[in-house]
Parts: sequence; structure tokens; C-alpha cells
Amino acid sequence: MASTDKPSDPEYTSSSTPSVPEGVDYFKFDVILRFLLFAASLVAVVVMVTGNETELVLYQGIPVLQPAKFRYSPAFVYFVAALSVSGLYSIITTLASLSVVNKPHLKTKLLLHFIFWDVIILGIIASATGTAGGVAYVGLKGNKHVGWPKICNVYDKFCRHSGGSIAVALFGSIVTVLLIWLSAYTIHSRIPK
Repeated sequence: MASTDKPSDPEYTSSSTPSVPEGVDYFKFDVILRFLLFAASLVAVVVMVTGNETELVLYQGIPVLQPAKFRYSPAFVYFVAALSVSGLYSIITTLASLSVVNKPHLKTKLLLHFIFWDVIILGIIASATGTAGGVAYVGLKGNKHVGWPKICNVYDKFCRHSGGSIAVALFGSIVTVLLIWLSAYTIHSRIPK
């Protein structure tokens, strides 16, 4: 009679527990992208805050000096606050990424936290960019239906600073999307096949 013992497979006898796959390590790119997020947040805040301008405006037929500042619009104040939070977040997560490069056993756990918080920061940046962009568009084009005149023909510097700041914040939101994709791909590459 034939033996009921199965022949041993060399793959399964070499180790008793399967090893955890290493996956692809993209933490260096993560650090670079987080630094870019910090730079974009900082530039967007500085450009928005330095866009103050004072011009002569006719008010009931009388020329009056009227300033234009980001503080006069709640949307721009929210924009500056949101991008400041994004800058602080990027500093903290850049330092965390740098510390994890030397401690590989913490990478997967930290990646899950990064994905969660990156999505929240993306929502904050995107909402602030959209809100500020809407106000800037009304300043550029006006709104004839409600009688809001365009102001960018008078406050040229203020509008250029606002538009530039919003464009840089849009770049920051794209960087945040790339960070989310990178973290998700890194976790996916660690799943055993």
C-alpha cells in the first residue's frame, strides 16, 4: 500500500511562519512631498497676507482712500487660517516621516495615520481654496445680478496676490492628493500576494 504521508514541499519546510512582505519603500518621496506641501502652504499664506493695497475710490462722488486687505473677507481669513494649519501639519508629518526612515517597524502603522490625516487636510485645503477662489472670481468679474461691481480693475495688486495665492494653494492640494496615493500604494505593496 502507498504511504498516506504527503511529500514535504521545500517551500513550506524552510520556515514555520511566513515572512511579512517588505513592500516598496517610498518614505523619501513622502518627505519630499511633505516639504513641498509646507512650501506651498507658506508661500500661499505669505502672498495672501502681503497683498494689501490702498487706492482712491469714489464714494458718493467724493474720492476716498479705501484699503483692500485679506482681513476684510471672511473667505480670505479662512483661507489664511486653513493654509496655516496645513503648513503646521506638514512640518509635523515631515518630522514623523524622517523619524520613520530609521525605524522601519513603525512604517505601516504610521502610513494608516498619514492617510487618515492627509484626507482631512486635503478637505481643509480644498474647501479654503474653493471659498477664496469664489470670492476672488466675484472680485474679478463682479456680479451684475446682485449689483456687485468688479474691483480688480481698481485693486490690481490685491487681486494678483489673491489669485497667485489661490494657485499655489491649488498646487498644495494636488501635492496632498499625491501624498494620499503614495501612502495607499505603499500599504498596498505590503499586502502579501
